[in-house]
Amino acid sequence: MNDTQYNPNPIKVLALEPYFGGSHKSFLTGLRDHSRHDWELLTLPPFKWKWRMRHAPLTYRNQLYHEPLLSQKFDLIFCSDMLNLAEFIGLTRSDLQQLPTVIYFHENQLTYPFRDDFERDRHFAFSNFSSALRADEVWFNSSYHQNNFLIEMERFLKKMPDFNLDSEIKTVRSKSKVLYPGINSLQNHSQKVNPVPRILWAARWEHDKNPELFFDAMTALLQQGIEFRLSVLGESFSDIPPVFAAAQEKFADHIDHFGYLKSRFEYESVLQNSDIFVSTADHEFFGLSVVEAIDAGCWPILPNRLSYPELIDDGREPNDSPFFYDGSCKQLVKKLSYSCQAVVRGERPDELSRVIDGMKQFHWPDLIQKYDSVISNLVSN
Repeated sequence: MNDTQYNPNPIKVLALEPYFGGSHKSFLTGLRDHSRHDWELLTLPPFKWKWRMRHAPLTYRNQLYHEPLLSQKFDLIFCSDMLNLAEFIGLTRSDLQQLPTVIYFHENQLTYPFRDDFERDRHFAFSNFSSALRADEVWFNSSYHQNNFLIEMERFLKKMPDFNLDSEIKTVRSKSKVLYPGINSLQNHSQKVNPVPRILWAARWEHDKNPELFFDAMTALLQQGIEFRLSVLGESFSDIPPVFAAAQEKFADHIDHFGYLKSRFEYESVLQNSDIFVSTADHEFFGLSVVEAIDAGCWPILPNRLSYPELIDDGREPNDSPFFYDGSCKQLVKKLSYSCQAVVRGERPDELSRVIDGMKQFHWPDLIQKYDSVISNLVSN
């Protein structure tokens, strides 16, 4: 609980997170640590997400029937999209069944990208939908995500053999809102002085982040004779795209960091010492690493799509903006070449300071007031 805010009637929130890792963990711990309300976190390790979605309702039901949780009284149930909320409510204690509920969508199982669509189990997509129907409020981490989910769910349901569910889509839409995830401030006012530009790419090492495009652009910079230092960060899994191993060898003389940094301090240090942050993502529901990198003072170069345009508004058309490119390798190289040469000259766009300052809207101390207010209103009504 935030000690700087006195709350005579704290709301007791039961937060259920079946996949407590990565951005889910960062979000929920930040929310708990900054909120004026009282949060009880019930979490499960980030392992085998399909199994987590299958068993979590029953596992949580069993845990809540035992002490010390059995004797606790709660005012609100909060969960992520990794919980089948409708199933959990049907299984849990009767006193919990009467509480207001919120589901927060970090991602969804209808539009989350798979390389082969046969991998997609659409039962999980329908579980997301039934959970959204059961919740009193449905929160998304970006407007892009909210619109994407509702449009694709409507298309998905139209493929069903009978019993039109259009009215249920309208119900979900009516109780949906966007609440951005928060970050801890990484801003510092020291001037970066790097004689050679430091370029950063930080994302999951998976195909939907399009690492091939990034390394193609780095190859083009080398061919132009542009000097740079390179950090490629991110969590990897069993199926690592082969381009990473090839790139580690190819750019060996230019690499400062390559791989996952377990230390949060070291990760933040890399962000604060980098000059340019590049995203090549084909898919992104919010972009936590993007926001953190900009907040740390990086010059962002992002594809003009997904959630990015709502995070940054520099007042220019994308083609004229130093922060966006059209998704092509040609324009990415052009924007990178310009930014690298500007860094060497010690120049930064005037708009960059405003863009960095705009990241303050995602700082927890400013953002938490909206969360706490919405939660208070939901419980009081």
